[in-house]
Amino acid sequence: MIEIDEVHKKFGRVEVLKGVSFSVEPGEVVCLIGPSGSGKSTILRCINGLETYEGGEIRVLGQRVNSRHKSINDLRRQIGMVFQRFNLFPHRSVLENVMEGPIHVNGESRAEAEKHAKSLLALVGLADKINAWPTQLSGGQQQRVAIARTLALQPKAILFDEPTSALDPELVGEVLQVMRNLAREGMTMIVVTHEMQFAREVADRVCFLHSGQIVEQGPAQQILLQPQEARTQDFLRRVLGSSDTHYCTQCRVAV
Repeated sequence: MIEIDEVHKKFGRVEVLKGVSFSVEPGEVVCLIGPSGSGKSTILRCINGLETYEGGEIRVLGQRVNSRHKSINDLRRQIGMVFQRFNLFPHRSVLENVMEGPIHVNGESRAEAEKHAKSLLALVGLADKINAWPTQLSGGQQQRVAIARTLALQPKAILFDEPTSALDPELVGEVLQVMRNLAREGMTMIVVTHEMQFAREVADRVCFLHSGQIVEQGPAQQILLQPQEARTQDFLRRVLGSSDTHYCTQCRVAV
């Protein structure tokens, strides 16, 4: 469904992606992990056409991604994106936020969009909040509305850019549960995350990025429990903390 082939991206003189390659099959969940500044979010923005790229190729559903091409808006209808910040319209109710895209982008009637929006808000556990304003919601609730809004456009895949990073710790679980449910239902997803337990439970594959390159990728259990590369081991050791999993540098397995 999504193919990234030797993609290079620069911001000025700084090369932030240095020949990144991976692919995502329909129904697959791929988690991108790595330190801040490693290029994870940039990859998502290139896939969705929010950033240009200088070298290589990205193809979505067989179509080359070109942010300057007139077909880019059609592509974005196929590939939804959920950001760190919720970006809800503050002057519209929860229900209206979810209805906006289907009416103005997909051309649905108001009645059809409202019915669909209500079902999606029930799906993310917010059926009782349809008339609330975004400012009346917690961060976790706002992010769940953002996910419902993305689903309302009926995308083939969703890109998640650290969707829990702006949330208080006690609110993270409710958003991750919605994402777990989507994965179980077969939604194709690329997730940039620092939630290692979520990646271990949900991801089919994990890619570890460092300095704009994929250092190691493979099945989630393999990468998170038996990383082969020293940089992956060091990152996981720092993320998980001293009280969690450690890696033996000689046998290279979780201990």
